[in-house]
Parts: sequence; structure tokens; C-alpha cells
Amino acid sequence: MTAKISKAAARSGKTTAPPINASRSTSVAVYPGTFDPITNGHLDILERALRLFDRVIVTLAVNQRKSPLFTVDERIDFIANALPTYKDRLSFKAFDGLLVDFCRQNNAQVIVRGLRALADFEYEFQFAHMNRRLAPDIDTMFFMTDEKNHYVSSSLVKEVASLGGDITGLVPPPVVAALAAKYNQAPPSAAPKGPRGRHRRR
Repeated sequence: MTAKISKAAARSGKTTAPPINASRSTSVAVYPGTFDPITNGHLDILERALRLFDRVIVTLAVNQRKSPLFTVDERIDFIANALPTYKDRLSFKAFDGLLVDFCRQNNAQVIVRGLRALADFEYEFQFAHMNRRLAPDIDTMFFMTDEKNHYVSSSLVKEVASLGGDITGLVPPPVVAALAAKYNQAPPSAAPKGPRGRHRRR
């Protein structure tokens, strides 16, 4: 049956994702973070995780030590709107507690994390080993960020946006507009342009 479907797809010239095999258990991964806001680097890692797992749960950390700029609902909307084709395999939950407990409650076998630079590795190394000690049955999978986004972080994006810098291409367009509104800045497309022509010397 599978071979016939594959040959038909090849003749039509269309490639589709293989159907999930109902005879095996569904693979579930958790992608935790604050995502305040989501960046294109986050989205790149999330899309790559979705190629490997049947379902990915984006877990938005409720961190009492941080004062998020955007609400949980706003952050979820940014991510969902950026990846509409994955809506059936992507879910979102806010969580405050041990991540391994969340994984067990949601039958997730893998924690997805991104690595940008050496500075990330030390923290992530400790984080992964502690989770491994607490839950030996749950693994951590690391994704290296795309070279275009290896320097991008949510905090850096917010800082640049707050000072009126152009963050186009670093975050999805709705996030660009939302940050401009938060900081009372004009979006890049609406920013006034300087006068054209040469200035006369005085």
C-alpha cells in the first residue's frame, strides 16, 4: 500500500510528508522557553524539530523572576501565526515547575533546545544533565542555530527595538509591529525618510 502511494506521488511530481504510522507510538517533543518575543532563530529550530517529531509542544515558561513584555496569549499567537501549516502538530502550554514533570504529564520523550554559541553550551550542559538525573527516560536534543541567527536573542531584539533600531528579518513581521507599538516607535516601513538631494553649504 505504501509503495503504491509513493509511486503515484512520484508520477504526479508532488511530494508530501509521510503519514504517521498508527501502529507505533506518536513521538512527542517539548520545546521550552520564554519566547518574549519569538525570534526567527526560535522558529528555525521549531521547524526542524517538527521534521523529526510527530508533535511538538511549545512550553512557555512562567518565570516569576522576569517581567515579560508580552502576555502568554500574545506570545502564542506570534508563534502560531508564523507557522500556520503546522497547526495540527503544534500545541502550546504555559508551565511553571520542573520541565521533566511537564514532559511526563504530556508523554513527551525529548526536550528540544537550541545552541547559539559557546556561552549557551555551559548552561545547557548543566540543564541537560540535571534533567537527565531527574528523568533518565527523557532525552535532550540540541539544534545548532542557523548561521543567520546565531547572534539573535529575544533580549537583544527588545533592546534594539526600544532604541528605534530596525529588527526586520530577525523576528516575524507581526512581532516587528508589536514591538514598535510597545516602544512607541514607528514601524520601519512607516519611518520618515530624510530629505533627498544635496544640502547647500552655508
